[in-house]
Amino acid sequence: MPKFTLTDLVALPNTLVKMPRLGFGVYQSPPETCIQSVLTALKAGYRHIDTAQYYTNEREVGEAVRRSGIPREEIFVTTKIIRTTENPDRAYETAVKSVEKIGLGYVDLFLIHTPGRGKGARKVTWGALERLVEEGKARSIGVSNYGIGHIEEMKGYAKIWPPHVNQIELHPWCQQREITTYCRTNNIAIQAYCPLVRNYKAKDPTLLALADKYERTTAQILIRYCLQKEWVPLPKSDNEGRIYENANIFGFEIEDGDMGVLDGLDQGARGAVVMAVINR
Repeated sequence: MPKFTLTDLVALPNTLVKMPRLGFGVYQSPPETCIQSVLTALKAGYRHIDTAQYYTNEREVGEAVRRSGIPREEIFVTTKIIRTTENPDRAYETAVKSVEKIGLGYVDLFLIHTPGRGKGARKVTWGALERLVEEGKARSIGVSNYGIGHIEEMKGYAKIWPPHVNQIELHPWCQQREITTYCRTNNIAIQAYCPLVRNYKAKDPTLLALADKYERTTAQILIRYCLQKEWVPLPKSDNEGRIYENANIFGFEIEDGDMGVLDGLDQGARGAVVMAVINR
């Protein structure tokens, strides 16, 4: 088992870009709250912030990064385009607006948020993201909520393949083993959203027993589980204490047997709180 640290980086395929192994999510974080939460996260040592057009707080993420005083090149910022379209100009302009809202000159990773509106729209939107890379507005690009069929389809039109990242829902109750195996085989980095299951499993007896055994919070167990699965978790919190706690997951290791116990909680697509991918 590798000895993970807060400063660990994951190399993205076919690029010189490296992504911090632990990220910080800002879904449903209101504007002013978002600024403070990101500043707290950066003070706690996070260097990877995940936002999206859908979250309506891209501008605030950029503002927090500027206020932090940390050099831009030390912070990895992800955003996502929410609506795919068959209009190339619209796709490109929509993506550029996100880069401009964030206001840091470029984003480190730009994702298509969902497979959305069919192959034609996926193709055109991917082309717009490839243009961002060509112009230096995005350092890497990827997808979110894509199944095997969606990624295989890209071979027919993508200049950049494989996508550098696939961001999907991942936690013990929704392990999405088919797509994660495919991504590993094809050298696609796996990001895990909802790693804390939106706190729905905070009273799960198996999880509570492991938290007691390791003298950690249930959230710390879940984030550490993701790391040991070699996923890139994106925990979210607007609570200062929890933000620090959720970064403090490098001083212990879940034993192999207990990883097996957590693996045994998998419910497949039924365990998703947002969505499981469609692989065919």
